[in-house]
Amino acid sequence: MNTEIKQFPKALWLLQVAYVSVILLANWFDIRIIEFGPIATDAGTLIFPFTFLLSDLITEVYGYKFARRAIWTGFVFNFIFVAYSQIVISFPSPAYALESNTKFDSLMGFNIRIIIASTISYLLSEPVNSYIMAKLKIKTKGKYMSFRFVFSTFIASFFDSFIFGTIAFYGIIPGIDLIKFNAAMWLIKVVVELIGLVFSIKLTKKLKKFECLDMYDHKTNFNIFKLDAAYSHDSNFYMKFK
Repeated sequence: MNTEIKQFPKALWLLQVAYVSVILLANWFDIRIIEFGPIATDAGTLIFPFTFLLSDLITEVYGYKFARRAIWTGFVFNFIFVAYSQIVISFPSPAYALESNTKFDSLMGFNIRIIIASTISYLLSEPVNSYIMAKLKIKTKGKYMSFRFVFSTFIASFFDSFIFGTIAFYGIIPGIDLIKFNAAMWLIKVVVELIGLVFSIKLTKKLKKFECLDMYDHKTNFNIFKLDAAYSHDSNFYMKFK
């Protein structure tokens, strides 16, 4: 069956909005440390794994090129968030709001370090996640989707957790505790991926059917700085392996 590629996929915009929203939420709550029994982590870790689920889904259905665009979109909105927060705290405070504004400015000042750490780890881990997904899809001819989702997240979340945790909390969380903290973030991200796997696989299959798309990146230039999202018709394998 020769299926034409739709110029404007119907659901892609919603996935990209969700992706960017999760990134911004995670960055805002990363500053709050929480405990689960013996495990300590930042609150952003609970929601950040959904970026991997969403990028897996985008890569699987629409292709690496659209996942790459989503990654850069997230980066741009992060930059806007940081820039605006710096503008806000640079303004003088009225006397009656000095105490509360001082606390807010202190919070935002530390949150900048969190966001910088998150941005660096994000720009390294998210492309790795989508790259592994795209390459494994070609290697397996679209089979073993669950394995590909989990494996790509397992590798990418390792880089994300240890890079982010080290930059954000070095000098704040001591020595071995920082290693445990990073490992806990990694574990939680993988567990969240596993919990959401059934839902994400079902959604992926429904989206393929809904969009009539199942993109393969045989001819893709995986350079993260490329922004083109054009695919030839023979990149769409929807129904070819059915």
